[in-house]
Amino acid sequence: MSSLLRLARILFIALRFGLHEFLPPLARSRVARALLPRPHAPRGERLRQALETLGPIFVKFGQVLSTRRDLLPRDIADELARLQDRVPPFPAPQAFSEIERALGKPIDEVFERFEREAVASASIAQVHLATLRADGREVAVKVLRPGVEAAIAEDVALLETAAALIERLWIEGRRLKPREVVAEFARHLEEELDLMREAANASQLRRNFERSALLVVPRICWEWCSQRVMVMERMHGTPISQVERLREQGVDIPQLARAGVEIFFTQVFRDGFFHADMHPGNIFVATEGELKGRYVALDFGIMGALTETDKNYLAQNFIAFFNRDYRRVAQAHLDAGWVPAETRLEEFEAAIRAVCEPIFARPLKEIYFGKLLLRLFQTSRRFNVAIQPQLVLLQKTLLNIEGLGRELDPDLDLWRTAKPFLERWMSEQIGWRGLIRSIEREAPFWASTLPQLPRLLHRALAEDRAGRLAGALEKLAAQGARRNRLLAALAALAALVLALQALALL
Repeated sequence: MSSLLRLARILFIALRFGLHEFLPPLARSRVARALLPRPHAPRGERLRQALETLGPIFVKFGQVLSTRRDLLPRDIADELARLQDRVPPFPAPQAFSEIERALGKPIDEVFERFEREAVASASIAQVHLATLRADGREVAVKVLRPGVEAAIAEDVALLETAAALIERLWIEGRRLKPREVVAEFARHLEEELDLMREAANASQLRRNFERSALLVVPRICWEWCSQRVMVMERMHGTPISQVERLREQGVDIPQLARAGVEIFFTQVFRDGFFHADMHPGNIFVATEGELKGRYVALDFGIMGALTETDKNYLAQNFIAFFNRDYRRVAQAHLDAGWVPAETRLEEFEAAIRAVCEPIFARPLKEIYFGKLLLRLFQTSRRFNVAIQPQLVLLQKTLLNIEGLGRELDPDLDLWRTAKPFLERWMSEQIGWRGLIRSIEREAPFWASTLPQLPRLLHRALAEDRAGRLAGALEKLAAQGARRNRLLAALAALAALVLALQALALL
């Protein structure tokens, strides 16, 4: 019932903001023209307002769309970009109350200065700038929206209902695994609602890039962090979406685009731990001092993680793809069980070639991503390719990175930029460097295990001898029991014969 009520509310809001305009057959119908209100505001503004009204999950959907300006009309893309960090904030008194409840102290005791106006506001939380009273450090204070947990729980329940219906009613449903995808999405949303987990994510990412000349991550003020409030070092920079301003500040834009690709592949393949919400609202560029030209990462609520198996599989696929070795790509899908075992390899290879070959040796500005996505979907449906829920975040992030690269440098050759990095990574993983690294990684285990080997071997041999002795004793006992049963039977037979003889004499 709650899902039906939520669905009714979604339909009401969609009609209220005139979103039926995005469905031409409905918009042109006489019934719609007669009954539905005629919209006056621009369509992009109405779409943005509808997503803001519907809640956090819909805002996140708008954020993802906003990174793909190549797929959207400019007016809609400009309005959706406002969802990245300019969602209407909740009132300052509510923010103060949440912060004081979480920290257990009045704001004036912790902060020397605290700005009432939020500097950024998104679907789940908003950020205020402040100065710590203890040491005068400039910080950013992130606080969750009141009641956001209940709103997200309602939307997730609706998504789960929709996913179950898709699996039951649509022939493609099982292959797309909508319930598993929704479960993966819900898990990451749950993590995003815990700011202590986000703080830990930021700390890990900072440690991974501590010596990097490409990426800067803010330091966490752990003494003032809780589940609903996070305090971190304030970072200065220019939003990456302001490309012209970055040029005026002397930033090398083509180099910045190449660095973004390297940062992404470093996170994925070196660390197996990557920022999975890389829309422009979460990325600044430092423009002053020794950090000039470096990326500044913000908002670490959604992070992706990959296993060693996932990393190796993806790297082999990427390299085969970059080398146009489509047979190897097809074989890797078959080996991983992503396509049915009866799939004809040569047909799958030919289909992959037909999709991928036209995009090689082209800059991003010449790749029509909408057509590419459509052909990829058609191919996956034809060969019954199974969706991998654990890679959904990676696919979303790759879309963000590709869209960001398109905005920064339309002449960027994404494939040529990524290929050397992946080849170097594979060489380090498989070659002698990889062997040395594996030995170093396993050294602590062997250092503690080797001295124990003689004792462990002696125990194993003793247990084996004891086991064999016990087996022999059990065998003898069984033989003895059988012998005893035989003797008892012979004695009984002898007694019976003697009894019969005695009766005969009588």
